[in-house]
Amino acid sequence: MHFLSTPGAQLEQMGEDLRVVNLLQTQWGALFTNTEDFSGRPSVIDGGGYITYVGQENRQHALGHMVLWGLKEPVMPWCSDGPDEAELGGALDATLSDWADRTHAQGGTVVAAHFPNPNGEPAVLVATGRADAVEMLAHSDDALLEYYRYLNSGYRLPLVGGTDKMSSAVPVGLYRTYARLDEEFSYEAWCGAVRTGRTFLSGGPLVTLSVDGCEPGGTVELSGPGTVSVHATVRSIFPLRSLEVVRNGEVVARAEANGGRQTEISEELRIDGNSWIACRAFGVDYHLDEWGRRVFAHTSPVYLACGGDWTMTDAEGIRYIRTLVEGTREYLRHTAVRRSDQFTTHHHGEASHLAWLERPFAEALRALDQRAQG
Repeated sequence: MHFLSTPGAQLEQMGEDLRVVNLLQTQWGALFTNTEDFSGRPSVIDGGGYITYVGQENRQHALGHMVLWGLKEPVMPWCSDGPDEAELGGALDATLSDWADRTHAQGGTVVAAHFPNPNGEPAVLVATGRADAVEMLAHSDDALLEYYRYLNSGYRLPLVGGTDKMSSAVPVGLYRTYARLDEEFSYEAWCGAVRTGRTFLSGGPLVTLSVDGCEPGGTVELSGPGTVSVHATVRSIFPLRSLEVVRNGEVVARAEANGGRQTEISEELRIDGNSWIACRAFGVDYHLDEWGRRVFAHTSPVYLACGGDWTMTDAEGIRYIRTLVEGTREYLRHTAVRRSDQFTTHHHGEASHLAWLERPFAEALRALDQRAQG
């Protein structure tokens, strides 16, 4: 969420019955929002049942945007490399990877915001294990294609929702992250459940998925090829179009809702190798939200290990991810504004700022090469 004070966020949070609200500091040029709200700890109301935590959205117009949860100290700069996010005339002082490392050093959580756009450095975050989750704001064919490509390439990526509230026309929690906890509710427990992938995102529908009794984030271990029992459900106060089960990016089961409020799928699916399974639900075309979108929900995957550890490698996907990494590295080298090392002292203290900027990209390329070689 943006542009709310902590008390304002809490008021709307109670009205929407949201257990967790992440209120995000950020920057638009000379405008810095929520600077006075940051405390480095959760703001708890109603005896601990509701939590507002002020974090950050750090942004760079080509490298990408990221959401930082659970910060104890600010991760600066909030934005980098000039318009239309950082200050006019600014240079590229930080990478998303640097912001992620400093967040993890505090025990925080890193989310690739409104995945996959801007689509520069998220590939590096995923390939090097710096992204704890990826966020979708609603249904997008491009986002699903990108997300499935990473899963098929062997990356375990929890899925979260996000409202990206920018005005009073959008309610707090328009798109939500539901996380299943096996412990007493707290902000740390909720973030931990997200990082393990026990989640689904939703703009209204409530979905469930089990594969041989295993829920999203878990792994079904098979001794070899065989059959698994899949059960998926959806219920909603909004009219629904369909519920789908997806395996390795392909729809393998579908139930039509035809404007109804609930439906379910029970199927026996053949598994011939390491796989993942998720479910998703779509609303009808005549019920749209403030941004003109149908309601949508999607679970994180259940992983299926067939005769060993879970791993997947998709050669075409690896080539695509590598192209993103190499292309963004070219942006660093030839397009991004950089200050002269001769006249600038960078916070990392190294002699070559470009070498420092490029280091995570080199890490990502090595990791991709290793994954491609199996």
